[in-house]
Amino acid sequence: MALFPSSALNPGVRKREVFGWVMYDFANSGYTTVVITAVFAAYFVGGIAKGAPWGAFAWTLSLSIAYAIVMLTMPVIGAWADLRAAKKRVLMLVTAGCVLGTAALALTAQLQGTAAVALAMLLIIVSNTFYSYGESLTGAFLPELATAEGMGKVSGWGWGFGYVGGMLTLGLCLAYVLWAQAQGLPAAHFVPVTMLVTAAIYGVAACATFALLPERAQPAADAGRVSWADSWRQLRQTFEQARAFSDFMWLLACTVAYQGGVAVAITLAAIYAEQVIGFKPQETMILIFALNSAAALGAFGFGYLQDRIGHRISLAGTLVAWIAVCVIAGSVTTKGGFWCAAAIAGLAMGSSQSAGRAMTGVLAPPRQVGEFFGLWSFATRLASIVGPLSYGAITWMTGGNQRIAIFSTAVLFVAGLLLLLPIDMKRGRAAALAAG
Repeated sequence: MALFPSSALNPGVRKREVFGWVMYDFANSGYTTVVITAVFAAYFVGGIAKGAPWGAFAWTLSLSIAYAIVMLTMPVIGAWADLRAAKKRVLMLVTAGCVLGTAALALTAQLQGTAAVALAMLLIIVSNTFYSYGESLTGAFLPELATAEGMGKVSGWGWGFGYVGGMLTLGLCLAYVLWAQAQGLPAAHFVPVTMLVTAAIYGVAACATFALLPERAQPAADAGRVSWADSWRQLRQTFEQARAFSDFMWLLACTVAYQGGVAVAITLAAIYAEQVIGFKPQETMILIFALNSAAALGAFGFGYLQDRIGHRISLAGTLVAWIAVCVIAGSVTTKGGFWCAAAIAGLAMGSSQSAGRAMTGVLAPPRQVGEFFGLWSFATRLASIVGPLSYGAITWMTGGNQRIAIFSTAVLFVAGLLLLLPIDMKRGRAAALAAG
């Protein structure tokens, strides 16, 4: 952490606490990289669903159900955690849920037909729900650690460490897959092992977060009498006060649009690479490994750049890059051309994710951080329903034409760019501080 400036941290915050925080991104990124992007997604469509035209839709439907659950419940969980100063305790519980759900995915290879599809969909819903809870809760710690001027750097470090964790997990899985294929073992043998490896790394790495990251928030005076109904009332009050945070609300709308496109890249990249471009499973894993390398560089580099030139301008630049990715990926027919699109996507992914989270931290009222990050989670999960589900539906309706679906994804990034224009970060930050 020698390169990390102390000036970016709030008074009293130690670098070891920041390290504990970024280690959660390191821990949970293996889940998205291996389960959602590189390995299990392609195995579900090609292995469990046997390449049926409805396979991509069933996969995106499973994810969408999980995101819908999170979308409806996370704001209330955030409000409840704020009132009780319980973010860390809840984070520990949801981490255990995701780790166990991920490990249980190994059981799907023992079943066939409808039973395998049903179990895989159920476990994806469970594990991805808990993963999403954890992602939102860890984001709510950001304003406790970083100053408004340093949130880009801290958020960038988190995303950067996350991609390193994802690459480590994927690298270990790739090594095993290559060995297993050399022994003539089928995907039904090596995919379950990759699920167990991913779950183990998630659980072990998250322990660093639980050991080093303190809960700095203080419970409300009447927290002992706070109920879930109180959390719902507080959430409703937040929506009623939304006009006072117009810039934050524009950010939520922008998030729904562009994160829908990012969700397509995360959840369907491996499927597109194998079924449209012709990648083999090990080639897909190498591709995702390289994509994560580029994403890590994007997160680290843009974390510093966005604090210098502004979060809004940085995010706008990444959205233009995403539009180019969709056009290139939908047009190319060679593996080399798709590699070009993946490299740009990696850089754009890390920077756009970092900028969006930092902007949320800047625009959230300090006393309602968990609740506002819950609203941000609401927006990202809605996006994760709109993007992949529309992609899956378009693919199904066009008889499996994923090129049309990837071209349509560019519309989401164009919409995000347009919704970004009205946001004024200085005005939004002033409104947040005025609210306390």
